[in-house]
Amino acid sequence: MWNLTRLRVLVAVAREGSVTGAAEALHYAQPSVSHHLARLEAEVGVVLVRRAGRGVLLTDAGRLLVARAEEILGRVESARAEVAAHAGLRTGRVRLAAFPSSLATLVPPAVARLAAEHPGVELALTEAEPPAALTALRNADVDAALVFAHDEPPAGDQRNTTLLPLMREPLFLVTPADCEPSAAPGELARHADRSWIAGCERCRAHLVSICERAGFTPRITFETDDYVAVQSLVAAGLGVSVLPGLALAAHRDERVRVERLSDETRCVSLAVYGTSPPAEPVAAFGAVLTETVTERPWAEPD
Repeated sequence: MWNLTRLRVLVAVAREGSVTGAAEALHYAQPSVSHHLARLEAEVGVVLVRRAGRGVLLTDAGRLLVARAEEILGRVESARAEVAAHAGLRTGRVRLAAFPSSLATLVPPAVARLAAEHPGVELALTEAEPPAALTALRNADVDAALVFAHDEPPAGDQRNTTLLPLMREPLFLVTPADCEPSAAPGELARHADRSWIAGCERCRAHLVSICERAGFTPRITFETDDYVAVQSLVAAGLGVSVLPGLALAAHRDERVRVERLSDETRCVSLAVYGTSPPAEPVAAFGAVLTETVTERPWAEPD
């Protein structure tokens, strides 16, 4: 039977790229990490890591075991949460990873409602864009993740996760306030010669895609995940951009004009690990989050 501590050590070494980094992340002594690695290699009968300068590299067997170890550890954490919640919602916890604009809009009222309805449930929040949030979910670093996807969720988003759709969020073309409105709402091609401002990696890819469908490749001169900074850059005449409704609901700069892009949305979902029903605290948070989403048109800027 493989030791869960040794599997956690291997995952930490893979994540940090060195024994020293893994020791710091786990708050272990460095010799203890090396000992656990050696014992794990003896148990599996193959070499899992090789020295590479000051760090380590995984062997093919090591990469395979890390992928399975993440799944194993995630399932163990889920089982622990379910057992802890078996007596009901008098106690429990929800560790949530969420993208920035959802943290500024949907999450606060949902957390307040959860605290009022289930005061024994603790909630911890982490800001993360979808790829990092889903990795944290699979590594059992969080219990749920608020994520988004343009069009259909990528296959990678659905690996070992269940996505619970919450809303379709509209997207908006953002231009300086003195810019004349497009003849067709949100006409992108009219701004083909302008500089463009892109967001996170996933949003950037979608921006390029919709611009290319409109007949041009955007000249991206600024990239930032900060939707407040995006609007300030647009207001200063340094480019135009596309922002989701939640970002504009969280902060709307009066110096910019927004035009809804017809037929362009992104799906906001709550992701939980595996296919089994989530632990009771997570299910309770999902319920209050769903109620919060339906309260008002969050993604329609004022």
